[in-house]
Amino acid sequence: MDQTVEIFGAIFGFLSVYFTIRQNIWCWYFGLLQVTLYCFVFYTSKLYSDMILHVIYIFLQFYGWYNWKYGGSNKSTLRVTLLTHTMFWIGLTVLVTALLGYVMQTKTDASFPYEDAFITVASLVAQYLMIKKILQSWLFWIIVDVVAITIYAYKDLYFTTVLYVLFLVMAVMGYLEWKKAYNEEFAYERP
Repeated sequence: MDQTVEIFGAIFGFLSVYFTIRQNIWCWYFGLLQVTLYCFVFYTSKLYSDMILHVIYIFLQFYGWYNWKYGGSNKSTLRVTLLTHTMFWIGLTVLVTALLGYVMQTKTDASFPYEDAFITVASLVAQYLMIKKILQSWLFWIIVDVVAITIYAYKDLYFTTVLYVLFLVMAVMGYLEWKKAYNEEFAYERP
């Protein structure tokens, strides 16, 4: 595999998360570049669940941009909120991971079928929650990053491994920044 694609994907991924932490709509543009490049990276690494995830991400970049721009009340900019129905999201992640992992294990030559399936499913949950600007989306990302770092290092995707180490640090920073923004915004609304 040509590492140039992986390097540029990593750079665009870093920029995407940086702008996400800042709640800047540019995150969706850089995200689109990143996920497009990573479709190729994961296909050539036989991480098919991740490849499927990145194909889905292409469409989610457009949805995320629209939702952040017009998804608030009266078509205004969206604000950070808190997660409801936490157990639903955790249960959904576990169930779909088991199903996808089983399919990947029995129907493909996928590497790490269950771990890769978890990265895919938990990332989709995290991405959906992020599109809705839900604070706890960052907690899902933290868990995804820890699992991904291990898998990508084992698959010799070194630039991607470094990227996910940075993603892990940035996810912690993102959680703290969004929590601060949530607390500041809702502090003004309290009597």
